[in-house]
Amino acid sequence: MNRTQALSEWKLEVSSRMPHLSKPQAVVLALWSFGIVFTRSCGRVTVATFLALLLGRKRDAVEQQLYEWCVEARRKRGSKRHELDVTSCFVPLLRWMISMWGDSLQIALTLDATTLSTRFAILVVSVVYRGNAIPVAWTIVPATEKRAWRRDWLRMLRLLRPGIPSDWTVLVLSDRGLYARWLFGRIVRLGWHPFMRIKAGSTFRPAGKATWVKLRTLVTAIGQTWQGRGTCFQGEAKLTCTLVAWWGEGYEEPWFVITDFDPEACDVAWYGLRTWCEQGFKCTKRGGWQWQQTQMTDPERAARLWLAMAVASLWTISVGSALEVPADGETDLDLGDLPELRALLGTTRTGRPRRIRLFRLGWIVLLVRALNHQSIPMPQRLSPEPWPTTPPYHPERNERHDAPSARE
Repeated sequence: MNRTQALSEWKLEVSSRMPHLSKPQAVVLALWSFGIVFTRSCGRVTVATFLALLLGRKRDAVEQQLYEWCVEARRKRGSKRHELDVTSCFVPLLRWMISMWGDSLQIALTLDATTLSTRFAILVVSVVYRGNAIPVAWTIVPATEKRAWRRDWLRMLRLLRPGIPSDWTVLVLSDRGLYARWLFGRIVRLGWHPFMRIKAGSTFRPAGKATWVKLRTLVTAIGQTWQGRGTCFQGEAKLTCTLVAWWGEGYEEPWFVITDFDPEACDVAWYGLRTWCEQGFKCTKRGGWQWQQTQMTDPERAARLWLAMAVASLWTISVGSALEVPADGETDLDLGDLPELRALLGTTRTGRPRRIRLFRLGWIVLLVRALNHQSIPMPQRLSPEPWPTTPPYHPERNERHDAPSARE
């Protein structure tokens, strides 16, 4: 493979997946994400230097191209200046992922927030997948700005709704700090299923009961579970819902999760999927694209850079995931030496914890194939794992069971 063939294929891939973008916008998105993957950095100078050496171009010219993709129209050169609306890319990015999702008709989204020192607060909706998370919508605001996040969360969920087929089961997970009645209601109205952890100090009135109880009284021992319909919270905040609870091995306190599922149709262990979003944040920072080193101060420019990082993450994670797909699921893959790669790495599907994150594994595969002058695989078919289940509770034997793994 020559030095630019992989980049040319990647440009075609990005353009076909983001058909709403102009050709220059799609090309620079491909340049940004390609450079991010192979330098493991989202720094503009680093990516521009790599691309300049790869393409035989002047670094200043490449850097200007990358810069103008991120900035608003008034700061660009020329008369045909257009500003990239990053929100227009949320549904195409999600549909890109859905098209690769294999045979599963269920998907889990997480809602969470992260920060970059005292500069930015980032609200992120991610798809969780095999121990990691890929952002599909985000809002970046100044960290010091005092504002309610309600409109931002509602807007992102509304924008994403057309990206998932209506017959799919969609789980939307959030931690204790993000529970709100209005958010629960919006998720239900979208036809999705909230799975929201609430604080242990809350109260609950089981269906058919007259008295309220503290959540802590429902689960009192490690391994114990509780689930049922009822009313959560008192006063104006009260909510009719299903409550599922579990105290897992290794956790300091139980999980208390509210949802609209029937009690028999869900498993509290699903909440463990939410922690995978932490791995996604790690990959944007020191574990991957080095976002913590960015010098950007403008939230809108930073949001455009996040698009390039999200596309780069989808690529690397999908390639790493291809090594965990069973042999009978390889027919649509273009990694011709996939069995040999699995044998070399000792990759199995025995349920043991991963020794290396799919994100890092995918990056290694891309790098090695580039060094060996082999074809560079484009994004691969995704094969989501079954959602976790709660281990059985045996109080008579005083057994202690491991929690379903949400970490690697």
